[in-house]
Amino acid sequence: MKSKTEFKHEALLEADDIQGVLEALSNGLSKGKMEFSDAKESTLELQPKGLMHLKVTASEEDGRQQFEVKVRWEKRPKSLSKTPPKIK
Repeated sequence: MKSKTEFKHEALLEADDIQGVLEALSNGLSKGKMEFSDAKESTLELQPKGLMHLKVTASEEDGRQQFEVKVRWEKRPKSLSKTPPKIK
């Protein structure tokens, strides 16, 4: 059975505060451990490691600008064969 645990937080912050959040994410990536929590929720711990999929998007529309960064990885990476197929 699949299960899903989420952490969501939304706020209006100054650029300096957002920079601090991005630095905390960077530090967590380098340590291989990230803990997400706020006053209302329990803690969600992630262990980023191995090859990761990175998606960066940026857009501007009607005077509104935004960028998004998405990173994902497999908790238990799938093992792949290390031998080539036999083709005749």
